[in-house]
Amino acid sequence: MPTEADDLEARVRKLEDMAAIHQLFVDYGAYLDAHDFASYASLFAEEGEVLLGPVGRAKGPDQIKALMEGTMPPGSAQSFHVITSPVVTLDGDRAQAQVMWTVIQQDGAGRPLVGMIGHHRDELVREDGRWKFLRRKGYVDIPSAYPQGQ
Repeated sequence: MPTEADDLEARVRKLEDMAAIHQLFVDYGAYLDAHDFASYASLFAEEGEVLLGPVGRAKGPDQIKALMEGTMPPGSAQSFHVITSPVVTLDGDRAQAQVMWTVIQQDGAGRPLVGMIGHHRDELVREDGRWKFLRRKGYVDIPSAYPQGQ
């Protein structure tokens, strides 16, 4: 029969897992914006894959890093990813999640503009004690209405 201490331990574990998963979402956007693709790729499990529609798909940290280096080469436009509305369902060392994302860019005058809006559907796994993306599929819900560079 579970004790009150067991219940408390389970609740603390759930809170820690949720906090770690939420940080994973924040790190994803921050590493993209910083063009730190090695750290970005480290957010994916060894068998992790990313499916980003027209941007491409890749499996494993090395291929994921290469995909992003080709997509966002040095000198490409600065962007800011705003990650919101996480919905996470935990199941032991696995989880399902969905988040919304908004990309903020600059127009020709340097003013912020919403580049595009979408969402990710994720399969997450605890690997080597850390939560990582096992499968991240991106969807563009509202594409950019602005030509590149505008």
